[in-house]
Amino acid sequence: MSKIRVGIVGYGNLGKASEMHVLNSPDMELVCIVSRRKNIKTMSNVRVLHPDDVIEYKDMIDVMVLCGGSATDLPEQTPYFTKYFNTVDSYDNHSKIPEHFNNVDKVAKENNTVSIISVGWDPGIFSLNRLLGLSILPNGKGYTFYGPGVSQGHSDAVRRVDGVLDARQYTIPVEDVVNRVRNGETPDFTKREMHERHCYVVVKEEADKEKIKKEIVNMPGYFADYDTFVEYVSKEELLENHAKLPHGGFVITSGKTSEDNQHIIEFSIKLESNPEFTSAILVAYARAAYKLSQQGSIGCHTIIDVPISLISTLSREEILSMIL
Repeated sequence: MSKIRVGIVGYGNLGKASEMHVLNSPDMELVCIVSRRKNIKTMSNVRVLHPDDVIEYKDMIDVMVLCGGSATDLPEQTPYFTKYFNTVDSYDNHSKIPEHFNNVDKVAKENNTVSIISVGWDPGIFSLNRLLGLSILPNGKGYTFYGPGVSQGHSDAVRRVDGVLDARQYTIPVEDVVNRVRNGETPDFTKREMHERHCYVVVKEEADKEKIKKEIVNMPGYFADYDTFVEYVSKEELLENHAKLPHGGFVITSGKTSEDNQHIIEFSIKLESNPEFTSAILVAYARAAYKLSQQGSIGCHTIIDVPISLISTLSREEILSMIL
């Protein structure tokens, strides 16, 4: 059986981890890394192509795994590469997913390609579990808790503050609220009630720490709606104690099937490396994109639209006998 020929766009943390997962997948072959950066040393020594040159490989790549950022990269990259290749991305701006879906769907249908967008753990497998829980318990309520773990986007936001050299931001679920939900309570909670944000910050020697703290805790869209704690640390302490990118979280659905019977559905993950886990999901859904294309499907899909059997390396018979 021929292998799925994969290309990877971007070579940051997500791209490097995707390379590792493709190399470890027996049904896949890595064809290239696509990057505007020069003199990249890859783990696999695979060819590195400039985006302008990759179209020449249109007939040599089955799926492109897109590892750019959601803020500026993927809104442009996903429609562009979907003109020529089947694609999978990790677009995670929840409020703009419908817009991104429509943009990619139009291109995919015009060019007879398949794209699966917003693949990761949230949006992604958490989305699956939110839908599953509220489908089984339609009168229930769903809650999503994040952490404890490093939020890369929020850490970047802190690093942009004038006077900050480096930073890590940890999202921490409020334990009392988690316990109330697990005990079957179903109130409405504010963002502040559900999560805390803890920032470990390295600043320039002459920096105004009080000014920096005020700017962080009042930052709209990131920290203003939460109880936010700022702790200043040395560069050495940050590297020693906060070098990894752990994360995690859990989705809880609570609801009744009758007046007397309450049910709790909970799905949780605990990650030592957020990018390695996210890229593992991306590569699995690259397999699904290829299979959908082989079945004659075109257009944009989300993780909710894709049968879970398509991400597996197991045959139909193995899934029925070993998993079901």
